[in-house]
Amino acid sequence: MNVVFRSVPVTEPFTFESLGKNWEQDPVTRLGGYPFYHYLQTEQGAGKVETASGTYTLHKDEGLLIAPFIRHSYNKSDNIWSVKFATFTGTAERSIPQIMRNRQVIPVGAVQGVQIARLIDDSIAMYSTHPVDGKRLSVNCYAVLVNIADTTHTANRADAPLYKNYVLPVIKEIERNFSLPLTVPDLGRKVFITPQYLTRLFHRYLNCSVYEYLTAYRISKAKELLIINPHLEIQDVARRTGFTDSSHFIAVFKKAVGTTPLEFRRMN
Repeated sequence: MNVVFRSVPVTEPFTFESLGKNWEQDPVTRLGGYPFYHYLQTEQGAGKVETASGTYTLHKDEGLLIAPFIRHSYNKSDNIWSVKFATFTGTAERSIPQIMRNRQVIPVGAVQGVQIARLIDDSIAMYSTHPVDGKRLSVNCYAVLVNIADTTHTANRADAPLYKNYVLPVIKEIERNFSLPLTVPDLGRKVFITPQYLTRLFHRYLNCSVYEYLTAYRISKAKELLIINPHLEIQDVARRTGFTDSSHFIAVFKKAVGTTPLEFRRMN
């Protein structure tokens, strides 16, 4: 069993209030809910979670995020129920509802759960080094939150042929080469379809255009660079995230985040 709790003041935009793995979950009832967003994921066995919005049975690698103060209870539905868990806080904690699209309960499938499990394991391992790298831990925490939020889109699309053949390869291309001058026609040619059809598929499966997805991914990477490399010049952040013009980068960043990159860095 590995369990850690935050023991320092909150200074990062997102961080873990607590983390755990290999935890044998006992029955729990919280009529008033829990004060933080918290996530539970099955490692071994199975368990049942009852919430105000429904009942969920969590098998291996399946998880559930529950918003603060939502009534819920846990109980194992197997001989043993071993879980990972994470609770979330940070100076930007108020933005978590927006990240989660104001959903109070979010079920996470096994495919997404495997990725989240790796992030939780990596985050727990960080606590074995002293001092703990708070910025790197914050990036991991944000990645966990984004993976949970993304499951709202991935639940019903993983096996769709159009998604697997056209959308997923483009997503991977963006993740590999976001720093390069990608265009929608270039990405369409990668999968041998027109940019118009590719955009329709992105709207169908991701509720956004290809350009919007590419921009959002670049901005998320820019946030990481601004936090992890506090002395990196803004023009270098822009260049590393695929923006050829720093003025355009600043304008796009401010529209997406609500602050300039420098203001975001000062806040975090």
